[in-house]
Amino acid sequence: MVHLTRSFAVLSAVLGFALASPVDKRTVASVEADLNKIAAEVTTLLAEVQAFPSSGLLGALEIEEAAAPIITALAAAASDSAATGPLSESDGAAVLAIVNGFEPSIIEVANLIAGDAAAFEADLPGLDAVVLNDLEQIYSGTQNLATQLIDNAPADLQPTATVINDAILAALSSAIEVYETAT
Repeated sequence: MVHLTRSFAVLSAVLGFALASPVDKRTVASVEADLNKIAAEVTTLLAEVQAFPSSGLLGALEIEEAAAPIITALAAAASDSAATGPLSESDGAAVLAIVNGFEPSIIEVANLIAGDAAAFEADLPGLDAVVLNDLEQIYSGTQNLATQLIDNAPADLQPTATVINDAILAALSSAIEVYETAT
C-alpha cells in the first residue's frame, strides 16, 4: 500500500509538471527557418514552372512534386507562428523581410501557372484538376500563415504585411479562377 501511494504521488507530480510546462512554445528562429524553407521551395517551383510547357508531361509532374512541399511548409510555418506569439519589432521586421523576399516569386508562379492552363490539360487530361487542387491548398495555407504572421506582427508592420498577403492571395485567386473555369 505504501509503495502504491508513493508511486501515485510521483506520478501526480510528474503529470502536474508536464501539464504546467509550455511544451508547444516555438521560437522566432523556428518561424524564420520555416519561412526560409518556403522561400527555397517556391524558388524550386518557380524554376519548374518557368520550364513548362516546353518540359512537357515530365515537367508538369515535376511541378506537382514541387508544390507538395510548399503546402506542407505553409502548414508547419502557420503552426509554429501560432505557437510563437507576438513578435518584437526587430523579429517582426526580419520575418516580414523573408516573406517580402519570396513574394515576387510566388506571384510569378501563380501568373505563369494561370497562363499555362491549356498546356496542363493538353499534356494529360485531368491534370488541370490536380493543379487546381494544389493552387487551392497553397491559397489556404498562405491565408492561414498570413493570419498568424499578421496577428503576431507589431502594429506598425501589420499594414505592410497585409499588403504583401493581399498581393499573393490575389495572384493565387486569379490562377484558381482560371482553373475553375477550365475544369
